[in-house]
Amino acid sequence: MNATTRKPETPADARHAPQGDAGRGRRFKPREFALVAVVVCGLGVSAGLARWFELRRPSVAQQLARTPDELYLKPEQARRLSLGFNAFVADWYWMRTLQYVGRKVTAHEGAIQIDDLSALNLKILAPLLENATTLDPQFLAAYEYGAIVLPAVDVEAAVKLIRKGIAANPRAWRLYSYLGYIYWQQNRFQEASEAYATAARIPGAPAWLSSMSAQMATKGGSRETARAIYQNMYRQTDDEQMKKLSRARLLQLQSLDEMDTLRALLEAHRARTGSCPREWREVAPLLHQRAARFQFDASAAPLDPSGVPYVIKRDGCDVELGEKSEIIRRY
Repeated sequence: MNATTRKPETPADARHAPQGDAGRGRRFKPREFALVAVVVCGLGVSAGLARWFELRRPSVAQQLARTPDELYLKPEQARRLSLGFNAFVADWYWMRTLQYVGRKVTAHEGAIQIDDLSALNLKILAPLLENATTLDPQFLAAYEYGAIVLPAVDVEAAVKLIRKGIAANPRAWRLYSYLGYIYWQQNRFQEASEAYATAARIPGAPAWLSSMSAQMATKGGSRETARAIYQNMYRQTDDEQMKKLSRARLLQLQSLDEMDTLRALLEAHRARTGSCPREWREVAPLLHQRAARFQFDASAAPLDPSGVPYVIKRDGCDVELGEKSEIIRRY
């Protein structure tokens, strides 16, 4: 065998190694046994501690009382300390955001709506979202959540968050639509119109953004505009909470339209008879004639979209939601 075809020499250990299944016949060294033992013991201790903490976990109210609403790291500090694992740490901040809000909601007594959490005193919601999006500027889910939840807590922080997202994602038309939504909530209709118009000019943006911009400029405060916003929000979002909010708001708008119809019928009855009806049976013929879209219960009372009868107010020819209605009351 000449020099060009000679096989290189191999170390003695390699030459005597098993040639079949590399794992078979291998003997663990004492040091390896020690390492395995440490890992097994560590897992056992971790499981034991987790169980111990689970058994002694305080109530939600106690946790909130013990946990101060403080954020010890600013966004840039969090980025420096993430050691390059920015997306991972951003996910951690995102989970902490959801847990923080979730604990507050659980501890709150009474009904609450996701787009109005002002009663929860969410002091660190804005900083948590700021940290998550600083670590991962393309975290669109965090921006969407901020656009829906944050305005009732701190509207300027919400605007700042979405504008930050736009700067990092200039071709994400959804961010401009979120900005338009925030401005619409604040009755800043011209700014909302401009935001939707900018979104409409981005390649790939849906056609409804242009019509939304026009609606904002001409009738921004109308129910028609609100209905268009929530219909499009329902179609565009993948988040189940956002879909639930959209459905609830659309049912509320339907109820507002229905109550306007019922008020007109009550006024028509008063104009004809000189008095307001005390129960729905008195206007049943008129209801069935002019309000075919209503469903009725056994007492001829029209039902709201949640299936609860509307109530005639005692102090005049007016109508209101029943006590057990699930329709949102605050518009």
